[in-house]
Amino acid sequence: MKLKQALFAVLIAGLATGSLQAQTKWDMPTPYPDGNFHTKNVKQFADDVRAASGGKLEIVVHSNASLIKHPEIKRAVQTGQVNIGELLVSVLSNENPIFAFDSNPFLAPNYAAAKKLWRVAHPYIDKRLDAQGIKLLYSVPWPPQGIYTKKPLNSIADLKGTKFRTYSPNTSEFAKQIGAIPTTVQVPEVPQAFLTGLVDAMITSGSTGVDTQAWDYLKYYYDTEAFLPQNIVIVNKAAFAKLDPAVQKAVVDAAAKAEERGWATSAAENQSYMKTMAAKGISVQKPNAKLAGELNAIGKTMAQQWVSKTGPEAQAILNELR
Repeated sequence: MKLKQALFAVLIAGLATGSLQAQTKWDMPTPYPDGNFHTKNVKQFADDVRAASGGKLEIVVHSNASLIKHPEIKRAVQTGQVNIGELLVSVLSNENPIFAFDSNPFLAPNYAAAKKLWRVAHPYIDKRLDAQGIKLLYSVPWPPQGIYTKKPLNSIADLKGTKFRTYSPNTSEFAKQIGAIPTTVQVPEVPQAFLTGLVDAMITSGSTGVDTQAWDYLKYYYDTEAFLPQNIVIVNKAAFAKLDPAVQKAVVDAAAKAEERGWATSAAENQSYMKTMAAKGISVQKPNAKLAGELNAIGKTMAQQWVSKTGPEAQAILNELR
């Protein structure tokens, strides 16, 4: 009897060990809060992967930069500190300006143009990341970027000397172009930065405005539709290669669904963000003709600067886009 019990215990232990070996767990950092549509999308992606892989791969999402700070996510994935992560692609443009493809003001200021731009730029971004041991899974855009201010904005001159919140090298360059002082602040710190006087204005999406309750510290939102910056979800190539082929397929298929879902959600929610801000007391308006003209001129300057910094790849992207 004791022998049977011992054999049974060994069998159960073996099954448990086999089950543990069959399951892989990946931690996934993302910089944004749980209520943000990007975070909701990556959580749905994780659920889809778990379901399609029969539980063999579990992706645990760590939101609001709680696990790894935004600027460090790409490096963490590349080195295997984590196996998967989400980040804003343009934060990598100090590494190589090709990653700023999405952040040239008024180059692709609506969803149709941004989708075409992504189709054109995708192979170049994919190639560069692949050479660094990173697999690009999917990309989703933020809604078009607008300018938030404490005071009315009639021309670029009204922004001269302001402390301007930025989140990437290109938005820092934009701040310099308008005569403002660029100040890098990540999303979780935005409200405190405004309330303490660290910054006076910013360019970002309606989504971030709602996430950070911009009505608590700002008065105006100008719907400039400057550009649609993109988030990318990336995975460590070596970690991906260790997955069973069926699990790899589950990840790739879930990523394709997440990209399609994310683009649709971004577009669908764009107007609702502005309605929410207006209902909370922010004055939501379009820029006047003078301001729009000045901003467009800055966009052309920045696009030329981008080509000069990046070289033939950037010129090829622009040529195909146009």
